[in-house]
Amino acid sequence: MTPITQAAAIACITLGTGAAAVSVLNPDVPDLTVPEADWSAGKALDGKSFFIQAELDNGAEGETDTLVFEDGRFMSMDCETYCNFGFSEYQTWMDGDAVHFTTVAKCPTAPHTVVWHGRIVDDQITVDMSWTTRRWYWTHQITGTGSGSLVPGGKDAVSG
Repeated sequence: MTPITQAAAIACITLGTGAAAVSVLNPDVPDLTVPEADWSAGKALDGKSFFIQAELDNGAEGETDTLVFEDGRFMSMDCETYCNFGFSEYQTWMDGDAVHFTTVAKCPTAPHTVVWHGRIVDDQITVDMSWTTRRWYWTHQITGTGSGSLVPGGKDAVSG
């Protein structure tokens, strides 16, 4: 085989292998879909915190979290522990006695996005969430649901 033929063969094998590698990459996964509604800047839940028990689709059992609402912002204490997400703005809409909320939290140091959608009636909360990690070579998502109740004393009981 001539050097030119060898180079062409190596190029074909390399390109073929590269194409195969690209074809096995996971496609992107969409974040949690939040219902269309008349969302407005959050304030309705300010000063409240909710303790939830969650079921995640990754097989983890006994997951708990505390969700904090303060000054139009939301924080998941679990997300904060994991990746210092900090507070993110939340939105609400009213449906009779129910307050719906949504927020998108992004980790500042890693490609994690968490989307929350919840419903509060009286002192009870139910939530759906998705935690999506997007890297150039794959996307991984954990989804979950949870329910819980108001923490007496709100944020002060959580932080202090």
